[in-house]
Amino acid sequence: METLRESLSEKSSSVEAQGNVVRALKASRAAKTEIDAAIELLNKLKLEKSAVEKQLQASIGNGSHNREAFRQNVVNTLERRLFYIPSFKIYGGVTGLFDYGPPGCAVKSNVLSFWRQHFILEENMLEVDCPCVTPEIVLKASGHVDKFTDLMVKDEKTGTCYRADHLLKDYCNEKLEKDLTISAEKAAELKDVLAVMEDFSSEQLGAKIKEYGITAPDTKNPLSDPYPFNLMFQTSIGPSGSSPGYMRPETAQGIFVNFKDLYYYNGRKLPFAAAQIGQAFRNEISPRQGLLRVREFSLAEIEHFVDPENKSHPKFSEVAKLEFLMFPREEQMSGQSAKKICLGEAVAKGTVNNETLGYFIGRVYLFLVRLGIDKERLRFRQHLANEMAHYAADCWDAEIESSYGWIECVGIADRSAFDLCAHSEKSGVPLVAEEKLAESKEVEKLVITPVKKELGLAFKGNQKNVVESLEAMNEEEAMQMKATLESKGEVEFYVCTLEKNVSIKKNMVSISKKKKKEHQRVFTPSVIEPSFGIGRIIYCLYEHCFGTRPSKAGYEQLNVFRFPPLVAPIKCTVFPLVQNQQFEEAAKVISKELASVGISHKIDITGTSIGKRYARTDELGVPLAITVDSDTSVTIRERDSKDQVRVSLKEAASVVSSVTEGKMTWQDVWASFPHHSSAAVDE
Repeated sequence: METLRESLSEKSSSVEAQGNVVRALKASRAAKTEIDAAIELLNKLKLEKSAVEKQLQASIGNGSHNREAFRQNVVNTLERRLFYIPSFKIYGGVTGLFDYGPPGCAVKSNVLSFWRQHFILEENMLEVDCPCVTPEIVLKASGHVDKFTDLMVKDEKTGTCYRADHLLKDYCNEKLEKDLTISAEKAAELKDVLAVMEDFSSEQLGAKIKEYGITAPDTKNPLSDPYPFNLMFQTSIGPSGSSPGYMRPETAQGIFVNFKDLYYYNGRKLPFAAAQIGQAFRNEISPRQGLLRVREFSLAEIEHFVDPENKSHPKFSEVAKLEFLMFPREEQMSGQSAKKICLGEAVAKGTVNNETLGYFIGRVYLFLVRLGIDKERLRFRQHLANEMAHYAADCWDAEIESSYGWIECVGIADRSAFDLCAHSEKSGVPLVAEEKLAESKEVEKLVITPVKKELGLAFKGNQKNVVESLEAMNEEEAMQMKATLESKGEVEFYVCTLEKNVSIKKNMVSISKKKKKEHQRVFTPSVIEPSFGIGRIIYCLYEHCFGTRPSKAGYEQLNVFRFPPLVAPIKCTVFPLVQNQQFEEAAKVISKELASVGISHKIDITGTSIGKRYARTDELGVPLAITVDSDTSVTIRERDSKDQVRVSLKEAASVVSSVTEGKMTWQDVWASFPHHSSAAVDE
């Protein structure tokens, strides 16, 4: 495409130059033959320019049109078959809110069930379930109250709000996809803007919006300068309104504040992991992209607590040989693309910071591929230095390619000790781990001894808050207080749980350093955090599993979701071939046996042709169909190959159960049972 842009730019310059030649010849009254020759060359150059324009238009337009047409087909099918629909539809709906219908609920339940199996059960994690409503003080400590923002602009006349970076992104993409006149240099500039946009300050973002003349999409009115908008839904706890809170924007904080109890529950041993599945809420400015950007969504998050001095992982060898698409920051900075890298080598070279982080990257890869995500359209992208939080040691996103481009679906971050330190400081409760030392050692320790009698006289009911804050001081803060008390006899001290300064006098606290023997090491654990956006994973799964195939007659394309049995909303359908009491009784026997082994299924006794019934269930992604055409044996049809085998009535439920639970493949079934011709019945 870039070659075509350069060629178009050259042709445009040639046309302009030749046009000037023609005008100059006419102005100088040159000979008619000379002018005619110059005009002929100009027309030839114009034809060449037009041909390149058409090529460029085709290469841009086809890709964009095909993506949009494919997406529309997927979304139409999902809504028509009730996988999901806009919430409150009869009232016009609310952007960014969606309801999952029966098959959507089943897919989500299957994804979460496998997530529990793959992570919580196989890794012996501790599962918790914390409230969605969170007190302000918790989210103040975590930084969400001050920093959980997106930049917003307003239509200066109507007041309509837009997300500033989305407007700039749309402008750049629109220019790159539809404007044939932009030069190769301008195209490179717009691509560069798209690459670094996330790191723009509000001033830089505002400057670009002004430079490109971007206006409100609906009215073309001028836009305000960008300003931050906090994405959390605010509420209050209790009827008085004096205790502010928020709907949680993530599930992680509930795990961090429970660290002390979970650590004791785990026998005071590290490493250990806690996990939580639950709803989170973000008041998106202008949500779009369907299930990819919503205001209420399901998260599944893991907080793996580990000794910061030992981030090795005993099971790393199980994933070390995996090879998949990785996109380290060096390749991103130098304009390269993702390439297949062996995970063990990436950790050995330091591309991935440590074994535990690498282990979870490998486990996330296996989880997504088992769900049905195409491994060729899955990559792990390392955060650039300017994307990472100052406290993070390393961070990788599992990105899945969809019709919207590469979508971040899982974040896997080494967050160091930031979260536990922040909550320790704000709450006054030490969130630490201990390690017994093989040999005791002499160390100089800070000793803070609040004089509770004096503090009680001065602060009465607030004494406990002041004592906890004094004891939670770090060494630098404590020694500074000691020096001020010795020189002035009094110091102003901020008590976070009271959210105000208090006056501490010399007789209220004793601060010193004493040498003492230590028999254990006390430290704040580091946290490795894999965080899964379940709705995003499910939408990408829908796209990766969706396809069409011609009907038997060939006059229409039939939709099919090729879900692996693991996530399929219904594992099996049971069809009596015709409306016949004998066949229907046999179908009920099979249904009872399927239910007894926990296989989700559906009986269809409508008089519709068997081919149409197959097509209907293919569109729901049902992997297997049992057709009852006798009271002694049945056929089992596999969705993707449309192949059928003949099995006895008694064996049917057992075969379906073995395939859907992964104990047998369809190839095993095909090799074990007589084949049955499907030509007569498939639509």
